Amino acid sequence: MRPLVTRRTRPAARGELDRARTVRAALRGGGELIELARRARIERPPAIVALCDISGSMGRYSEMLLRFLHALLARRQRGHVFLFATRLSNVTRTLHDRDIDAALARCGREVSDWASGTRLGASLHEFNRTWSRRVLAQGAVVLLVTDGLDREDTTELAAEAARLRRSCRRLIWLNPLLRYAGFEPRAAGVRALLPNVDEHRAVHDLNSLAALARALAG
Repeated sequence: MRPLVTRRTRPAARGELDRARTVRAALRGGGELIELARRARIERPPAIVALCDISGSMGRYSEMLLRFLHALLARRQRGHVFLFATRLSNVTRTLHDRDIDAALARCGREVSDWASGTRLGASLHEFNRTWSRRVLAQGAVVLLVTDGLDREDTTELAAEAARLRRSCRRLIWLNPLLRYAGFEPRAAGVRALLPNVDEHRAVHDLNSLAALARALAG
């Protein structure tokens, strides 16, 4: 992914003048020979934060997506994964297990609301209230994986999605329903989310995941 330029610097052959290091070197040398020290900003890739819907309507895709997120965490240490249906669960540490099958088995034991209903607005509220400031600092990219089917009042959903968008660098909605050519945003939850995301992408097979990887790198 395109790296972020941080405020921290490192010594470099080219870049802006490092006045403090130049002065210290001059003092150590008695001031007879002054060599100008340079510094450059440190770049690092942004953190990836995934919020993955594991409700009944997402059952066909949950395991595929968790395998993808497990590989993502193994490749990039700066990332977090949360699961939600009727409640929010942080499974980041669990997915750091090198054995994907063992990691999924632990998720199954630790998360109690698999294949249940969806409280999307309430789950985003919990994330924004409890986790947002901890994991979205310094330009994180958020992957919201859901079909947007929420039976509760969507007023809270729209407000929490807008709050989430303001807290991150990019909010990318990954929706398996986009696999249908005739998809239309008729559901209230879908209409509440759409104005508050930067991208709305299909995620239902390996080709769609490869397209997502290319988009993140662009």
